[in-house]
Amino acid sequence: MVTVLDITKERPETRPRHPEKAHRPDQPQARKPDWIRVKAPVSKGYQETHAIVRQHKLVTVCEEAGCPNIGECWEKKHATFMIMGEVCTRACSFCNVATGKPDALDRAEPMSVAKATREMGLSHVVITSVDRDDLDDGGARHMADTILAVRDLNPATTIEVLTPDFLRKPGALEIVVAAKPDVFNHNLETVARNYLTVRPGARYFHSIRLLQQVKEIDPAMFTKSGIMVGLGEERNEVLQLMDDLRSADVDFMTIGQYLQPTKKHHPVLNFVTPDEFKSFETAAYAKGFLLVAASPLTRSSHHAGDDFARLKKAREERHASR
Repeated sequence: MVTVLDITKERPETRPRHPEKAHRPDQPQARKPDWIRVKAPVSKGYQETHAIVRQHKLVTVCEEAGCPNIGECWEKKHATFMIMGEVCTRACSFCNVATGKPDALDRAEPMSVAKATREMGLSHVVITSVDRDDLDDGGARHMADTILAVRDLNPATTIEVLTPDFLRKPGALEIVVAAKPDVFNHNLETVARNYLTVRPGARYFHSIRLLQQVKEIDPAMFTKSGIMVGLGEERNEVLQLMDDLRSADVDFMTIGQYLQPTKKHHPVLNFVTPDEFKSFETAAYAKGFLLVAASPLTRSSHHAGDDFARLKKAREERHASR
């Protein structure tokens, strides 16, 4: 059995977590197959990570998105910090992050993330955020400030960002890239046909172009993107998506099984078998990705530090073979 956590702040809820979904009919929740299993988070390391996150008053996507790998990652003191609050301006049908009107930015947050990174002894840190369509730059300057604060306090730590799409925010992407994260990640989430129902506030080809622009600005920067399967996509659509990412020179692709957070979210339409994930991995490598992570419990930031080391090695080996 999978334990999918829906952990919120330790305070009473004052508003619905997903007001836009409250009046939707319940969606069926399929029984999970035997190959999807995780341990409940009970270890000492998990408790220590939880304490550090609370001490610095930080938000993690591990909690807000109900990630099934939270027990494993927090036991190892790995966490993905979610900046700019815990309320998103988008209402994607798959996502368990709260939707609504966000609070003002916390100007002390970049240093709080930097201090937590140091206290946890992270050699590789992942920083993501909610969508902040309410801000003129989509939060790009705040994300850049966080990158710079982490690097100033932790010069040996490599930094990965998982960004929003900065739709209709001219100049925002350039601000983040100028801060020089080691990995720039932006997830497509699903195939193009599903965007209207799964990711209605986003635009598929805008996201492809965003990733392409990163390489145009800084060709040496690693780029990464991920999708979920189990949302009704066809195999040929996933293969086309791979081609689209490679056309943008994306280095690293992740593929994981979508798991439905609540009855109000998009239903799981199919569970992809481990053999099918292996087939996707083989196809992606054949298309030229430097690194591919594909399994039922793969998530965008899962094993990010180890994957970054593998990514660097893969680039070095490819250059050496030319």
